[in-house]
Amino acid sequence: MSLMKTICFLVLAATNTLAQSSLDRTTTRIGTNRVSITVSGGERIISANGLPDHTPGAFPNRGNPNTISAQNYNFHVPTDCQIASQPRDARGAWFGVALNGVPFEPGTAEFWNGQRDWNYEAKSGFINLGLDRNNAHVQPAGAYHYHGLPIGLMERLGSDANRMLLVGYAADGFPIYTSRGHTIANDARSPLKKMRSSYQLKKGQRSGGPGGQYDGKFTVDYEYVRGSGDLDDCNGRFGVTPEYPQGTYHYYLTEEFPYISRYWRGTPDPSFFKRGPGPGAPDGRRSRPPP
Repeated sequence: MSLMKTICFLVLAATNTLAQSSLDRTTTRIGTNRVSITVSGGERIISANGLPDHTPGAFPNRGNPNTISAQNYNFHVPTDCQIASQPRDARGAWFGVALNGVPFEPGTAEFWNGQRDWNYEAKSGFINLGLDRNNAHVQPAGAYHYHGLPIGLMERLGSDANRMLLVGYAADGFPIYTSRGHTIANDARSPLKKMRSSYQLKKGQRSGGPGGQYDGKFTVDYEYVRGSGDLDDCNGRFGVTPEYPQGTYHYYLTEEFPYISRYWRGTPDPSFFKRGPGPGAPDGRRSRPPP
């Protein structure tokens, strides 16, 4: 082997060793994913430590100063879920939980000038919240959570190119799928396509708050336009799925706003609320839903 080839070989070997060492440190730092899913007494009980089963991004990072740490989740998901008389706002709660025990959160805790009516959007591109390639980041208490399609989990579960891919359950018990569904909702033989949200940017200028043109920086920059997409105001629809061949209401994670639904179609279990301790909170005590 020539001297030049020998040097290149040694550099490549050293690079691979450093990359593997970095991966090992990441894996060791966050610990091992632990999750159990059991069905009992009309509930699907999901107990987890909230650590992902895939490699997360580097935390802390420039946009997120927090470190991933294990949690103590105990989510209760109804198995006999029913559509409620009207949608319920999911603000202040985990919307649902992925099959690997990592929660889904649609909104953020960042507001313009401290005003809750002007909630910044995590995936808008106007604010750096340190999201990794899995559309996830970390809360101050160490909770790793998804704000969009959970790429690493999807890769572990396999591609959704030729099937609908179940990735979790919402707090009201209805299943959560990635963006692909059947062209005809009640026909499992119809081709798959990416579902389109029915939310659109408002036109014109904001009438208050920070002012300026509606550009997607804030949640209120969007409005639901019935029939403009494939999905309803909860980013879901009724139809057949591989797990529910007779049909069920189900949610989609879309590539565009709202990414994760901002509303529940059914009645959420209190374990998903974060205002006060509950089974989804670190100390495991149950709480009532907020008003």
